[in-house]
Amino acid sequence: MKASGFLALIISLITVTESKVYTRCKLAKIFVKAGLDNYRRFSLGNWICLAYYESHCNTTMQTLLKDGSTDYGIFQINSFTWCRRSRLHLTHQKNHCHVACSALVTDGLTDAILWAKKIVKEMQGMNYWQRWKKNCEGKDMSEWKRGCEVF
Repeated sequence: MKASGFLALIISLITVTESKVYTRCKLAKIFVKAGLDNYRRFSLGNWICLAYYESHCNTTMQTLLKDGSTDYGIFQINSFTWCRRSRLHLTHQKNHCHVACSALVTDGLTDAILWAKKIVKEMQGMNYWQRWKKNCEGKDMSEWKRGCEVF
């Protein structure tokens, strides 16, 4: 009886994180409401394109990089410069956003959007994101919001 009670306790403590993958139009609405359309002269299409190529619009995406850092969330914000993975890594991280990386992998996009804005402002554009440079920069961005009923 004790073993089954212990097992039930363990199972109840396990948190299953389910990925939230946004559609293009749902992101468009969230991004417009958050003030991303034309933020620092980057159109809504640029932001949607960025989210698509960085994470395929997946809020819980985490990518471990060769340098030991990790990219987090829908915008794949890096742990070395922008967020804090854990207290164990404090000496090796700059944490310019003063936020735990775990805050960037939630279904709520508030923190991820705030820090993406900070990155664009501090880096003077979207050049921080290599996938944006390769797939979005200088291209027609109107397709990304077409049919989404955003103004």
